[in-house]
Amino acid sequence: MNEQRKLAYCAIREVSKGNHGSITKLLKIVGVTRQAYYKWLHREETVWESHDRLLKERVQYWFDFHYQGIGAGNILVNLQQDELIDFPVTFKQVRRVMRALNIRCQIRRKRHNRVKQAEQYLQDNVLNQNFDVSAPNEAWLSDSTELTYGVNGEYKMRLSGVLDLYGRRLLSSNLSETETSAAEIQTFQRAFTAAGDVHPLVHTDRGSAYTSGQFNQYLNQFNVKRSMSRPGTPYDNAPMERWWNEFKLRWMDRHPMAKTLSELTQLVEEGIEYFNHHNRSAQRNGLTPDEYWNEAI
Repeated sequence: MNEQRKLAYCAIREVSKGNHGSITKLLKIVGVTRQAYYKWLHREETVWESHDRLLKERVQYWFDFHYQGIGAGNILVNLQQDELIDFPVTFKQVRRVMRALNIRCQIRRKRHNRVKQAEQYLQDNVLNQNFDVSAPNEAWLSDSTELTYGVNGEYKMRLSGVLDLYGRRLLSSNLSETETSAAEIQTFQRAFTAAGDVHPLVHTDRGSAYTSGQFNQYLNQFNVKRSMSRPGTPYDNAPMERWWNEFKLRWMDRHPMAKTLSELTQLVEEGIEYFNHHNRSAQRNGLTPDEYWNEAI
């Protein structure tokens, strides 16, 4: 039975409730026999139909749970962890259900024509885009991004963060009016307090806050290695850039703009909680960053 005919039968069933004689008229309009309609009405749901109905419910649930910001791959990861789904589900099935539900993930805009700069100061780029690590606290990335708040978005704040490359877990964050060495030091203080006695490779861009003597003197006490992106090459810090992009697209843009600094602070904290505790990924074997990180520890 095609979907259109099934929808027609469902419509007849709903509209005819309590309306004597309406079934005959509706069947005539649709162009089906009374026998065919009643055969459908009293038939038992097949196993496939039962699975399909449940799959549609759970796909919609996980899509909405993640603020309509994940695609078929990540939905499949969540379904594989879903206790209500007790049957095998494939990527192709998820794509089919998403088309049936007319839902799709909002995709990041691709950046084209980015010109790679001359590889000067390459000796300072110790990380050298080697983003694959085998354990927590091997490599930390740090950067800041701009957020707006207010009735008309008239106020701005800088959100700084420290990201562990292992599992892409955000270790710490800090909101400040501008990107200063003091703000970045505070961000790293929170990261080291959470992580304990560790000595990671710390990779940043060449912003003034990260090249200041005050910031580097602070890091020296932890016996860390330093690494910096090359000038004009933001993809040297690509995982951090991607994290900010996902955070804004899938969290900030899907919530009403904060009117006050207090509201902005709460929204940011809840967003970081969501990405660390609820954002599952196939790259982490279906785990959240916290689960992936704790499993290694």
